[in-house]
Amino acid sequence: MNRRHFLRTAALAVAAFAGRAVAAPLAAAEKFFKEPPWRRKKPYWGYAVDVAKCIGCGRCVDACKTENDVPREPFYFRTWVERYVLRRTGEVSVDSPNGGLDGYPAPREPESIAQSFFVPKLCGHCENSPCEQVCPVGASFKTVDGVVLVDRKYCIGCRYCIQACPYGCRYFHPELQVADKCTLCYHRITKGLQPACVENCPTGARMFGDLSDPESALTKFRETERIQTLKPHMGTEPKLVYKGLHKEVR
Repeated sequence: MNRRHFLRTAALAVAAFAGRAVAAPLAAAEKFFKEPPWRRKKPYWGYAVDVAKCIGCGRCVDACKTENDVPREPFYFRTWVERYVLRRTGEVSVDSPNGGLDGYPAPREPESIAQSFFVPKLCGHCENSPCEQVCPVGASFKTVDGVVLVDRKYCIGCRYCIQACPYGCRYFHPELQVADKCTLCYHRITKGLQPACVENCPTGARMFGDLSDPESALTKFRETERIQTLKPHMGTEPKLVYKGLHKEVR
C-alpha cells in the first residue's frame, strides 16, 4: 500500500467513525423529541372525557366541591358542566346554571332543537401552560408527574394566571385570597385513588390514568378513539382530551 492509498483509507475510516459518532446521538435526540413527554416520565397523569356519555347529572361538580372545599357559592368551580343546545336554524346556546350542580331548566321551544349535549370542563394541565409562564413568583408550577398546581404559600393573589388561562379554569378563592383550580385531586391520585369527579361519575364519561403506561385504559382510549382538545390553536397542549367534541364547543 503506497502512502497516498494509506492516507485515503485512513481518512475514510475516520469519516465513517465520525459519522456513526454523530448519527447515534442525533438519532437519540430525534427519538426524544418525537416521543410525547409522558413516555419519558413515570407516572404521568392525563384525563379524558367522552362527551356522548355525559348526562349532565352534576354529581362530578358536587363531588369536587365536597372533596376540595370549593366555596359553595355560585361562580366558584374546579370543574363544571356546560349544556349546548343546537337549533335547526343554526343558533347555538350554552348554559351552565351553578356549574350544572343543580340541574338545567327545560330549554325553550324544544321542537326547534336539532341536538343537545353536555360538556364537562376542568383544567387541562397543559404542557405549555400560560398560567405558569405569567406567574411572577413561581406559585403556579408543574409537578414531575405532569399536574399543574398552585402553591398557596407563594401565591400573592395577583390574578395574572386567572387572566392568562384560555379555558377559564381558574378562580380567585374568596377566603384564602389565592388563585385556585383543579388539581386532579392530587392528594388522592398520589395515594392510588381516582379523582373525586371520576369516582362519582355514574356513566364513565370521565376517565383518568397514567399516560406513561402503554397498557393503561387511558392510553388505549387516546390511541383508539378520535380525540380532540379545546382551542388547539393556542398551542397549550392540554392533557385533557375529549371524544365526540362538537365544533360548536368553545
